[in-house]
Amino acid sequence: MHRIYPLILLILLLVPNALNSQQPTLNPFLTEHTVQNPPEQNEQNEQNEQNEQNEQNEQNEQNEQNEQDESDETGFANPMNLLNKTAGGTQWWTDHLWDHGYRIQQNTLTKHWRLLDPDDVRLTWGTRAECDTCLTEQAVSKTETRRVTLLLHGLMRTHHSMKSLEHDLLQQSDTEIIRFAYASTRESIGEHAAALREVVEGLPNETRINFVGHSMGNIVVRHLIGDLQRDGDPKGILPRCEAMVMLGPPNNGAAIARRLSTNSLYGWVTGKGGLELGPEWETFEKKLGTPPFPFAIIAGDVSDNSVQNPLVDGASDFVVSIEEASLEGSKAFHTVPVLHSFLMNNADARKFAVDFLTSHQSDQAK
Repeated sequence: MHRIYPLILLILLLVPNALNSQQPTLNPFLTEHTVQNPPEQNEQNEQNEQNEQNEQNEQNEQNEQNEQDESDETGFANPMNLLNKTAGGTQWWTDHLWDHGYRIQQNTLTKHWRLLDPDDVRLTWGTRAECDTCLTEQAVSKTETRRVTLLLHGLMRTHHSMKSLEHDLLQQSDTEIIRFAYASTRESIGEHAAALREVVEGLPNETRINFVGHSMGNIVVRHLIGDLQRDGDPKGILPRCEAMVMLGPPNNGAAIARRLSTNSLYGWVTGKGGLELGPEWETFEKKLGTPPFPFAIIAGDVSDNSVQNPLVDGASDFVVSIEEASLEGSKAFHTVPVLHSFLMNNADARKFAVDFLTSHQSDQAK
């Protein structure tokens, strides 16, 4: 029986749309530790959103394959540096710098660099120095960046999965958005946090900072916080952080990861980060910090569903339990009847995230 467990994980993480027909909707009024029946009028809206997301995912997958084919064929910089529309970074690319939508990324396999414009068109690729030089030649806006909100996707997902949140934040909040792309299955969480640190330290010195993470994305932020607390914070990042919302965070590790890790397929599929959330958690969690600024947690609770995941203990979103999501010091903890893979797509969960972030904006940056 234990041999089917990796297949369950692959279905949950690789093919999240397969569970769409089971996805519950969410009560528009979020109450602490409370789940109520959702309004019927949200069902059609969420289905439309999911259909649009499915179409975008198909295009992203094709773009990702084109990018990887390109990398596999060369393994180094293309001397022609032809302009090329990309997927913006998926499982092979990690952001290291952001400047008004321009991003410098590194490929985790070939280790070469590229510069993307705000439309995800590759302007150049090669060495980091070449990308830095090309960026200085662009007509990048010099307007002040007063506030940014960084959105971090989860394990085996991409930054495209956070587009719904980006849309709502841009419509309802005074902020610029960085959908931080990182190769979640190709590096350790510490390496993702180091890249995230480069991005935030590259922001203007007065920029206020917010975070919204889904699943492992929250642990990347907590690792960054731990790094800044241990190693020093010369850029003054932590004092400029305003708030954070955690969606389905495995703040206490994940039982599903521990149990699946007994099969070697798990480590091969999820990489170092997946192992750190499971069998290596006891040692790994010592590297994590707790946000020293206001943060809230939204945990999924589908315990009323007829089908439950035997790899997760207690009430859960089918991947992370409510107990695993908890973290001492949170300003708010809410449960919603939504599966793990869809927390960031749910309209009411997004509304709660926007409301929490905007309510903690500092006057200096308003």
